[in-house]
Amino acid sequence: MEDTLALKSLLVFFWLLVFFVCERLRPAAPSDLLGRDARSLRRLGRNLGLWALNLGLSPLVVLPLTAAASAAAPGWRPEGWQGWPALLLDLLVLDFLIYWWHRANHEIQLLWRFHAVHHLDRTLDVTSALRFHFGEVLLSAGFRAVVVFALAIPFSHVVVFEAMVLLAAIFHHSNLRLPARVEAGLSRLVITPGIHWVHHHAIRRDTDSNYGTLLVVWDRLFGSRSTTIRTPDMLIGVERQDEENLASLLLRPFRRQAAARRAS
Repeated sequence: MEDTLALKSLLVFFWLLVFFVCERLRPAAPSDLLGRDARSLRRLGRNLGLWALNLGLSPLVVLPLTAAASAAAPGWRPEGWQGWPALLLDLLVLDFLIYWWHRANHEIQLLWRFHAVHHLDRTLDVTSALRFHFGEVLLSAGFRAVVVFALAIPFSHVVVFEAMVLLAAIFHHSNLRLPARVEAGLSRLVITPGIHWVHHHAIRRDTDSNYGTLLVVWDRLFGSRSTTIRTPDMLIGVERQDEENLASLLLRPFRRQAAARRAS
């Protein structure tokens, strides 16, 4: 398992580096449309600073909690239910549940306080996929532990799913301009940048849509797919709210005004 986790980390780092380079060589939204903040080292510092905190939480809290939930899970699964069929079913179930968890982060005021930190980014690139408040990471870990325990999901299956989520998040947050046919073809099955950028549109009806992480089917089934088409000059962020510095982002969920959007 240690080798698997190490391989996962190397794969994610390589994927991140590839898209970091490619989105600058072939951007969907040129930097002159995104504004000065998109090109600033301060923005990069905010996003990487949040990521660094969460990197520390992973081996200390997230992985041990998930492993403990899997080890303590009731052994109700049939012995023959293993291998690729079991893995594929678990991935499908986990993607279904993460859709609802993501949707809950927008619809439940307490969860939105933490998730808003991710959405306050005024532009999108691969670093946006790493930008989450540590409180959201801890809450997500708790939710996942309950799911893993209740469904007796093997820890190895969770590791595979988390790797897929990270790779998908880097891809659909990236500012990479895909060929139109490639974007159209992929968007019939999986979440693409064109789909997810609309989720980050600074218009609430779009922000509260397109919740999928891996597959597009959940948004279609549950009526949360936006009909808005992404444009290069699309305004990114949270409606009527501004970006904040790193210290303010860390404190934001604990301030009273953090709930203003949900109450409006």
